[in-house]
Amino acid sequence: MSRGLGVPRLSTTKVQLVARIIIADDDEIMGQIACDALVAHGHGAGLVGDGTDALRVVKAKRPDLLVLDCNMPGLSGVLVLRELRNTIGLADLPVMMLTGRRGAKDEELAMFAGADDYMRKPFDPEEFVFRVEELLTKHKARAAVR
Repeated sequence: MSRGLGVPRLSTTKVQLVARIIIADDDEIMGQIACDALVAHGHGAGLVGDGTDALRVVKAKRPDLLVLDCNMPGLSGVLVLRELRNTIGLADLPVMMLTGRRGAKDEELAMFAGADDYMRKPFDPEEFVFRVEELLTKHKARAAVR
């Protein structure tokens, strides 16, 4: 019996962008679901529980993307976002709002403050990862043009 040489197959899956992502959410269960979904797709993810910690960690660690809840102790997600958009070196950090707020006005406020995406809880982990990776891809493309 002869054995042929293995021919490599071309993958049709999307190339994974391995990124460092901070999730700021005071709902530990939702935050952990988001972290686990990102880690399962090869990303590094860390969870903080309030807006003040989110700002501190983002300034210290300089992640590739930030996921923010709107309602958190300390600073709200929108206040964190406004601060980041006014901080040199962090103004263009991709930010996704992941929140239980369902109103159109809440989404408008977050987008006006500078959010790049807005996703409502409860969320599908696969859709969440897809949208995070879309933001990372767009951010990388914008950075390449500069």
